[in-house]
Amino acid sequence: MELDVVLEDDRWQGAGLQAIVEAAAPAVLAFHNLPPDIELSVLGADDARIAMLNGDFRGKPQPTNVLSWPAEDLAADTPGDDPLAPEPDPDGTLPLGDIALAYETCAREAEAGGIALRDHLTHLVVHGMMHLLGYDHINDADAELMEAREAEILAKLGVKNPYD
Repeated sequence: MELDVVLEDDRWQGAGLQAIVEAAAPAVLAFHNLPPDIELSVLGADDARIAMLNGDFRGKPQPTNVLSWPAEDLAADTPGDDPLAPEPDPDGTLPLGDIALAYETCAREAEAGGIALRDHLTHLVVHGMMHLLGYDHINDADAELMEAREAEILAKLGVKNPYD
C-alpha cells in the first residue's frame, strides 16, 4: 500500500492524520474487496490552501472539509447503483487518486457537532476515498447508498454513524 500523506500544516501532526489514513484506507479497501496494493495521496492543508484548490478545480473559492480527485471516473450510470470496480494497472497497483483536507474547517465542524476530531477526520478520509471509488451524493439515491456504505465502514473502525 503506497500512502503518501503530506502535511502542509503542522496541526495535522497533532491530529494524527497519518495514523487515521493508515487505519481508514485498509478498511475502505476491505469493505470493497479491493487489493491492498493501492496508490493514495492525502494532503493535510489549511483553509486558505483548500479554498484555492476548491476555486481552481470546482469554481468555488472557499474552504470545504474534503476534496477528492479520482484517478479514474468510476461513477455508475444509473442513480443508486454501485460504482464501477476499479481496474489495477498492469503491475497490479490500483491508483485511487488524491484527497485534500482543510484543518480549520474540519476542526470547526467537529467542535460544532460535538464529535471527536479523530472520528470526524476518519469519516472525512473514508468519505474522500468513497468519492475516489465512484460514490457521490449529488442525488438522493446515490447519497443514501454512499452514506450507508460509509456508516458500515466507520462502524468497523469504531466510529459512530455521522448521519444519525
